[in-house]
Amino acid sequence: MKTLIYVPIIHSSADMGSLGEGLKSKSISELGETLWRKHTETVNGYWDAIESYFNNLEISVKWMKIYQDGMFAEGEMAMKIIAEGLKSGSKNSKIVSELISRGAKLTRTEDFDLVMAEYDGIQSILKAKNKWLKLFYLLRYKISKPWLLRKRDKFIAGRIAETMEKGETGILFIGAYHNIIKRLPGDFFVIEVKEISRIRSYQKAVQSKSKVNSVHFLELAEYMVKK
Repeated sequence: MKTLIYVPIIHSSADMGSLGEGLKSKSISELGETLWRKHTETVNGYWDAIESYFNNLEISVKWMKIYQDGMFAEGEMAMKIIAEGLKSGSKNSKIVSELISRGAKLTRTEDFDLVMAEYDGIQSILKAKNKWLKLFYLLRYKISKPWLLRKRDKFIAGRIAETMEKGETGILFIGAYHNIIKRLPGDFFVIEVKEISRIRSYQKAVQSKSKVNSVHFLELAEYMVKK
């Protein structure tokens, strides 16, 4: 049996590199300053809970393989990417860096071309010079995104399956809307650090805005930050 510790993640602007500031401005514009602050506090608390989970993990992480959303490189290049994340204040990168210092190994997770296709799609939206171009790029991105997501998920699941040996444990940090588990072979035991379904529900509630004052939303936010 192979074990995969599954961490569904919500990206902060610090995780998004050069796209971060543009996405932050877009989010503030769409959500409003108050909801944006509330959401940011929840996401920071979420990462504190994830960090606490790994700090209190009773088994050694030495030799565990780390699979990271968007990580299309390994070795020196991968470490440079993590270092850039640390500089920008990414808590995801901080946790990965700490795990590596404890003996875990960062492993190439994604296909470069697929990651860049998504990056370029978002970049086009953010850099559009007028509302009509923005709308065009947004529609194009929305049409291509499901296909890209499926292709990425298939590749990620394949990488995990082919690089892990029987008896090994891996750690996957992946966006909550990815669907990796169903694509893994049957010899995997998956541990969800946080329930994927609840993290998706939280994200949908934030995006809808109308549900952010509901009891259900407050319960989801409390679950997010619980250690």
